[in-house]
Amino acid sequence: MTSYKLSYFDFDGGRAEPIRIAFHIAGIDFEDNRISFPKFTKMRSKTRFNSVPTLEIDGAQITQSNALSRYIGKIADLYPKDDLQALYCDEVLGALEDLNHYIVQTFGLKGEELQQARVKLLDGWLSIYLQGLEELLIRGGGEYFADSRLTVADLKAFVQTRALCSGTLEHIPTDIVQRVAPGLLAHEERIGADPRVVSYYTTRSKQTKP
Repeated sequence: MTSYKLSYFDFDGGRAEPIRIAFHIAGIDFEDNRISFPKFTKMRSKTRFNSVPTLEIDGAQITQSNALSRYIGKIADLYPKDDLQALYCDEVLGALEDLNHYIVQTFGLKGEELQQARVKLLDGWLSIYLQGLEELLIRGGGEYFADSRLTVADLKAFVQTRALCSGTLEHIPTDIVQRVAPGLLAHEERIGADPRVVSYYTTRSKQTKP
């Protein structure tokens, strides 16, 4: 039997969260290796690009979150078989990764420097990408981004939208998605209510109980 070990930071979100959910939907057992930030500092040189997530498949390390999402997505039937719909799915994955890149650039900043960077992000790339993603959602029919059903693109968008609405990003108002791209907020609620996603978080809640 194939063994899987997914390594990422110890929180529910980020680049690994769509992969975790896809594993659950696929019914595949995997080692959810959640690491602290200090531990990552010590181990990062052992990762191929000094970053996580990484997925070890029978001990062989694979990187790149979108590639991992597609791989597990295909196993879980969460990735389109039609070439055009797959392209739509990939476009969303790529756009969300680009947005993540701009958000991560503000990490580590403090005080006024952080506030200025986040305000610039808010008025610039964040709004541009949210509006663009809403356009892609409309293209897909308004409920899903591709294939008229749940795909890994929806999972990644769900995780990103939920994070933006959570208040964890200082100086980013929690109503930004509602104001700039309300369709994405409705999408986040729809995906969050999907029984397969609910099942993942129910299982996760049981695992974290003392």
